[in-house]
Amino acid sequence: MSDRVAIVGVAQTRFAPKRPDVNYGEMAYETISQVLRQTNLALPDDIDNAISCSHDIWDGQTISNISITDVIGGHLRTEEKMALDGSTAVYYGAVGILSGEYSCTLLMAHTKMSQTNRNIVNNVAFDPIYSRMLGFDYTSAAALQARRYMYKYGITRAQIAEVVVKNLSNARFNPSAHQSGEISIADVLSSPVVAAPIHRLDIAPDTDGAVAVILASEERAKSITDKPVWLLGMGTSYDAHYLGDRDLADCRALQQAAERAYRMAGIRNPRRSADLAEVGDEFSYQELLWMEGLGLCDKGDAGRLVESGATAIGGKLPVNPSGGLLSGVPINVAGLNRVAEAVLQLRGEAGERQVKGAKIAIAQGHSGFCGQHQCVLVLGN
Repeated sequence: MSDRVAIVGVAQTRFAPKRPDVNYGEMAYETISQVLRQTNLALPDDIDNAISCSHDIWDGQTISNISITDVIGGHLRTEEKMALDGSTAVYYGAVGILSGEYSCTLLMAHTKMSQTNRNIVNNVAFDPIYSRMLGFDYTSAAALQARRYMYKYGITRAQIAEVVVKNLSNARFNPSAHQSGEISIADVLSSPVVAAPIHRLDIAPDTDGAVAVILASEERAKSITDKPVWLLGMGTSYDAHYLGDRDLADCRALQQAAERAYRMAGIRNPRRSADLAEVGDEFSYQELLWMEGLGLCDKGDAGRLVESGATAIGGKLPVNPSGGLLSGVPINVAGLNRVAEAVLQLRGEAGERQVKGAKIAIAQGHSGFCGQHQCVLVLGN
């Protein structure tokens, strides 16, 4: 059994509204070939496990990983598929290494959101008897959650819009981002209302792209890189399925996942221990809500924290220095991208978005409507 798991390499495609220039296999290979060159590893000799993250409905075909099996090294060998967020693929891959079953695992997540309609795809997540027929999708569910969160804790629309302003400004320094710019709170609030109180700029855009990551046991990591990033703690948790069975302003699943990850990492106070956090802001209000669920501030305080500048790149606790999902990251890929961006920060390779002296990072991913399933990873250099 391995005592620790290291992340020894990360690679990302450029994220774009559409990638008609490549098919799924070609897009996946962009990241896989890059991360193999980076680590001087080769398929199949140096990699004993491969895990892909995608979804049949988003890809429009049964067994969505069938188009990338060969490029990820799964031909006549082990290749497993995760149908949840990419952060959970890291969790699953780490378990395989900690168990002693594998020593080096290649992870890859891919999605082309441009090839379908997100509202139709997301509607399938709801139960087919009671709520799917109402036309629910993730956006309408998020609007309910945003309203509840704002009402319960006094969060303002301006505070939520501040998240968009910050993240799109950060994205200017991220060469992988496809959406960035200097905008104002007024720009956010004057963009079209999609599902009140959510405006167009509050929503992560449809994006195509892929991310690859290589995990290794402690022994293998030492021979691969002199800059390993260690997986110090991890936790996952599911919340209730029906929206009416939970208080949408309190993210219980995230709190449980975070508690498990912090306990494993030996962290008692994440506010003092973490140097940065990469969280899943599929909708802008979620960055605030997830910060509270992660214990980075008290409940209801995230809005004021963002207003104070504390979560900016040069602030006390930078959140989404990469630009987050609002800068354009595909669904399914989102959590693996959070991990990849955290790794770049901890290796001091984040360029103009670098957080000085970063040693501990928190990466959070979620899947399901209103953050139904949560995964938290604590990384350290």
